[in-house]
Amino acid sequence: MATEVAIRARDRLKWRERKPIQLALLLTALALAALVSASVGAVSLPLGAIIAGLFNPSHALTATERTILLTIRLPRILAAAMVGSALSTSGLLFQGLFRNPLADPYVIGSSGGAVLGASIGVFLLSPISIAGFGASTLLAIVGAACSILLVYALANVRGRTPIVTLLLAGFAVSTMLSYSSYFLEVLDRDFGSGMRVLASWLHGTIMQPTWPQLGIVGGMLALGLCASAPLARRLNALALGDEYAAQLGIHVQQMRIAIIVIGSVLTAAAVSLGGLISFVGLIVPHMTRIVLGPDHVRLLPVTAVAGALFLLIADTAARTIIAPAEVPVGVLTACVGGPFFLYLLRKAKAEAFL
Repeated sequence: MATEVAIRARDRLKWRERKPIQLALLLTALALAALVSASVGAVSLPLGAIIAGLFNPSHALTATERTILLTIRLPRILAAAMVGSALSTSGLLFQGLFRNPLADPYVIGSSGGAVLGASIGVFLLSPISIAGFGASTLLAIVGAACSILLVYALANVRGRTPIVTLLLAGFAVSTMLSYSSYFLEVLDRDFGSGMRVLASWLHGTIMQPTWPQLGIVGGMLALGLCASAPLARRLNALALGDEYAAQLGIHVQQMRIAIIVIGSVLTAAAVSLGGLISFVGLIVPHMTRIVLGPDHVRLLPVTAVAGALFLLIADTAARTIIAPAEVPVGVLTACVGGPFFLYLLRKAKAEAFL
């Protein structure tokens, strides 16, 4: 037994020492995936010309190729990476908060509010646009934020928010708000075009953003990641229980509020560019935890980069499998995430009987 404990401690030390190497490998893989993604699609671009174009774009690429790369491909690549990073980091925070590997960014009801908000934007306020974002996107973010506030208010009991109550309130509110969108769907008088827009958003499709939109979402992502960093060590203490964390001087209630706010900002950033993409915030944090262990200090940067890589690969596959048509990337992540989720359930059930 002592030998086994010593081996595990040695392995953890090795992983801790290799953290810069792991990040460097992931960043290298992300850069290579971005180059491949930029070259493939309905119109193929020479990979060599893309690499040369990074140093001399006026001579390495034709005018058409340059337009495709800078106006279509590169913004889409950055959007996919940002969405994947935001969802994965948010999922890691919520899994740490609830001490449950089955938690994801939508666990406290944000998806229901986002669905209702997007429905209002699609069917009632479609002409409105602010900073390049349509009404459906803006109201989805507002709806997600309002539903989270509602869930927190319902779960708060005398200044405390029990985890089980928070989860149950999130499930109930999300379900009610999601089905409330039906009353707006019957207002679709435009031969089902609104329904198609909403269906595409619900299935998770990376939008074709403008550079100002990427700047706004990039700022939200950077804010969320920077705010998450100081919470990493506190999440390690929280994993041992609320009482232990309180004994270390951590204000558990304030920490929960901070995680909910930061996770909501990251989820809003993801929703603004990709709609509702499922399972990314569940799969990536759980896989990095399996590889690196439970230390959130190590997990946070690796999970952020791994999420960007995962969704970039998935989005590249989604837009090339049946090119020139596209498959919603949420469909592909569900095909991967669904079996993985069932595996986690089976594993949890087996461990419960040990």
